[in-house]
Amino acid sequence: MNFPDFYEQAPVVHTYDAFAATLGAVHDGLFDYHYVDAVRLAGHSCPTVAGAFLIGRAALTALYPDGPAERGNIAVHMPAPENEGVTGVMAQVLTLLTGAAADNGFQGMRGRFKRQGLLSFAQRREGEAIIFKRLDNNARVAVTLDVSWVPADPAQGERLMAILQDCADASQQAAFADAWQDRVRRLLLEFSDDPRVIRVIPMN
Repeated sequence: MNFPDFYEQAPVVHTYDAFAATLGAVHDGLFDYHYVDAVRLAGHSCPTVAGAFLIGRAALTALYPDGPAERGNIAVHMPAPENEGVTGVMAQVLTLLTGAAADNGFQGMRGRFKRQGLLSFAQRREGEAIIFKRLDNNARVAVTLDVSWVPADPAQGERLMAILQDCADASQQAAFADAWQDRVRRLLLEFSDDPRVIRVIPMN
């Protein structure tokens, strides 16, 4: 695949999925999620997708300090309606990492392995923090994202306008794409553990 090299240099999220183990979907139920998995899911790479990936990683690390995180044993609450801004995009990435699904998720088997209803959305904006809860011990963390610490190239606005108006030449399009992915690269490789960007707050 012709992906940027830094995708494989980004942090990896390690999980265990008991349902996958039961069905023999993967040996020992162990899933490693790479950033490229989130890109394939979303169909694009941007600070929102990368930020959601890092939010999920930070939350799972905090809830399962000895790792790996137990996928399917985590509830996620988004602080805004699913159709507000980038809330839905972020939620899809978090479903990938945690298994938490909305009302269209897997209903389970005799009360086990249920994913349906583990992802919820606020009816109106409740702030910025996404809440993650372990179902086995009710441990909770709130995680926020602030990508303003990873500034964009000042020329991006002009380049984007030219692209949207169908008047950008090849050099402008290439410069826009390169600068866009460079910001994603910096977020993933330089700021993934920066508490100013990814803030984790224990709630118990």
